[in-house]
Amino acid sequence: MPAAAPTWPVSLQGTPAVAVIERAIDRKRLSHSLLITGDEYETLVAVAHAIADRLLYPAETAPPTRFHPDEHPDTFALRPAGKMRQIKAGKSADDPGTMREFIRKIAVSASAGDHKVGIVHEADRMNTATANIFLKTLEEPPANTTLLVLTTRPYALLPTIRSRCLNFRFPSAEVGFLPDGWRAWLDDYNQWLTQLSSGITDRSGVADAIFGAYGLTARFGVILEAAVSEAWKEQKGQLPSDLEDDEKVAIETGLANGLRLKLFAGIEHATRDFALSGISSGDESYRRAFTTAVEKLESSVGLLRVNLNAQAALESFLLASLRIWAARK
Repeated sequence: MPAAAPTWPVSLQGTPAVAVIERAIDRKRLSHSLLITGDEYETLVAVAHAIADRLLYPAETAPPTRFHPDEHPDTFALRPAGKMRQIKAGKSADDPGTMREFIRKIAVSASAGDHKVGIVHEADRMNTATANIFLKTLEEPPANTTLLVLTTRPYALLPTIRSRCLNFRFPSAEVGFLPDGWRAWLDDYNQWLTQLSSGITDRSGVADAIFGAYGLTARFGVILEAAVSEAWKEQKGQLPSDLEDDEKVAIETGLANGLRLKLFAGIEHATRDFALSGISSGDESYRRAFTTAVEKLESSVGLLRVNLNAQAALESFLLASLRIWAARK
């Protein structure tokens, strides 16, 4: 259906990276392959859509009807599929939702204009076989085609893929992430850290701290579940109508993963702010405790990539934090 032109995220407008891309598009000298990376996946998608729109609708043209890139006949997207969220190689060019089918589609001449755009979502979900098939296309791209490779984990890609793409890294476009109940959770987390750092001298204090950790863990699960449900309700209505069910499952799973990482990032920021208040008072033990706590948090977040439950990861972090902050002196 007709749509307004996708715009650059507000926080990126006027930045050097955007200026370089806009200038290259105007001069028709944009690289045929762009690696678009950053910490916030929604930002990467918005950037890809803005680039695709400008390629499909050059500034000198005035199309009677404008379609969003996801609905444009000359835009082809490849996404991870299934609960394992993998980009599969495919057995043939007719195997739907696979790299081989994607390559077949982008090899066909443009149908509505002079240019085609291929978007590979979460490219780090390619296995070696899929990546090698895609690499051949990067080496000999179809004419009048721009490939946009999106990932928050660029170093999970083959070095040969990274080297054949012009790399642009974009910071998060969002200032904060506050689902219902999250601000109150962070306030209670701060109070819990204050309780620990003030010292626990008896069994009653230990019990209160442990119950506090499990209470925070339980509330975290409720907040995350509600945030995912609300975000998915909004996003699924915007998805292309021809997506397969396994692609929808993969998108929903990716959305959930992105939201839980935002929450964990919020915990890191809250821990940093708490530690800074102690460091500014001249107590260097806060610095050491913060460093240890962040290492533990990063370890817990890393376990999420092997499908550890988010609440289990948080529980592990909070119980470690109990020991770290209570014993910081």
